[in-house]
Amino acid sequence: MREEAAQSLRQLNEVVERLRAPGGCPWDRVQTHRSLRPYLLEETYELLEAIDDDGPETLREELGDLLLQVLMHSAIAAERADGFDIGDVAETTRAKMVHRHPHVFGTTSVADAEEVVVNWEKLKRTEKRERLSLLEGVPHALPALAFAQGVQKRPARVGFDETPTVTDALAWLRRGVDALAELAAAAPAGARRGGDWAPEAADTRSGEGLGAPGEGALTAADTTAGHAPPPSPGGPTLEAAMGELLFATVALARQLRVNPEDALRGRAAAFADRFRRLEVAARADSVDLHDLTPGQWRERWEAAAE
Repeated sequence: MREEAAQSLRQLNEVVERLRAPGGCPWDRVQTHRSLRPYLLEETYELLEAIDDDGPETLREELGDLLLQVLMHSAIAAERADGFDIGDVAETTRAKMVHRHPHVFGTTSVADAEEVVVNWEKLKRTEKRERLSLLEGVPHALPALAFAQGVQKRPARVGFDETPTVTDALAWLRRGVDALAELAAAAPAGARRGGDWAPEAADTRSGEGLGAPGEGALTAADTTAGHAPPPSPGGPTLEAAMGELLFATVALARQLRVNPEDALRGRAAAFADRFRRLEVAARADSVDLHDLTPGQWRERWEAAAE
């Protein structure tokens, strides 16, 4: 590391410690590990967005914001009698990296990156307390796609994979599509405008929550052509089938070395960009989107394509 870089890190840490010290910032002084959680999450997602945008200046700034969170948590920890500081954090991580890379810092030989991953998992077990499950290290707070990827990936690293090949993953996905199609055949056609998640929308797949007109059941008068049908508001049968389909999709993405969270985020971002172009064009034409017919929606959507 450049001496200038080490000096900059030291100075930033001194700023954080000053903010936390008596006479420092009233807001920073009252923060705790728990109160800072939403900021840590927000900064992480902003960094991910900067990586996607591939802009070096923004990336540098967002890395700095995330580094600030690490330093804040370290400073808070250092205030306890049994605490630790950023130096302890760095030393713990340094020792971990050296231990988990014996093919670099030791005499172990590896054939390829896959063997590195297998050795990594073995070495982790020697560092930590005995875990009752390989899955203990997969946080439940992860977004659902990332969580699914984690619970599939950990067993696969030690030899168990429900879909060990792309062919297996595709077959699993096709079975999920077929099962979902059978269940969805009983779904009501159409949806009310703005009723994409109406709690009174009956779940015809599970047989629960069905009622006569006026008691929660969808009727022809409730539907509006041109809008997507509403998702099930929690019907267990259809929800389980959809979960199976998504889980199979994650398995296929993993075999293809595609991050499903990034893939879906990219697709959703493309949709959002196109819809924003539609909105800009509508404003330029002094058009109220609420007044569009399904055909006019389709025309404007096609026109918004790049």
